[in-house]
Amino acid sequence: MPRPDARLPLLDAAERLFAERGVPTVSDRQIAEAAGNSNHSAVRYYFGGRAGLVEALLERHHEAVEPARQRMFAQSDSVLGDVRALVIPLTDTLATLPTPSWRARFLRQALNDPATTELMRASGVEFHTPARIVASVTSRLAHLDRGVVEARARMTVHLVSATCAEIEERSQASGEPPPWSDVGGFLCDAVGGLLQAPVTATFRAPTSSG
Repeated sequence: MPRPDARLPLLDAAERLFAERGVPTVSDRQIAEAAGNSNHSAVRYYFGGRAGLVEALLERHHEAVEPARQRMFAQSDSVLGDVRALVIPLTDTLATLPTPSWRARFLRQALNDPATTELMRASGVEFHTPARIVASVTSRLAHLDRGVVEARARMTVHLVSATCAEIEERSQASGEPPPWSDVGGFLCDAVGGLLQAPVTATFRAPTSSG
């Protein structure tokens, strides 16, 4: 019988605490205690520190969504197909988690924490498929102003993240399983409409420096 992965309780505890309190405010000791681990240095022992823990959480999520995302993108022949390849693997993965879950809220916190977003860019976790999907959407919408399309694509990331986190929060409050299939369809329609909407004014969104 295989031995249980000692890292799993730490990952689950960190995901929940990060989702509830934000990544910077949670200590490694709090994560170990929430995981039922008496070794308060467990995060450093198993992950080499906070950065390694966050990277492991991102890697776990990436491994869950990437195979389906690649398959759907390979079959896409439209903007909506590209959007579905980006969104549906996410909502399908969230649907496999127990209720309540904290994955969507962790991802929202990670997206809004500068140190974590920098780690996401610098980590060994590969996010090539989302970048390819965005490039495909931009190519399909070449008749629209490129700056507008790129700004809308950045908005899409926050729209999807915030919506999924809100659905997860509501589910925990009500005790009802989230309707992730319906959420996925709604988001695909909303994002597809946002990306393809007529352009009445050009716009150049500011980009972060450094």
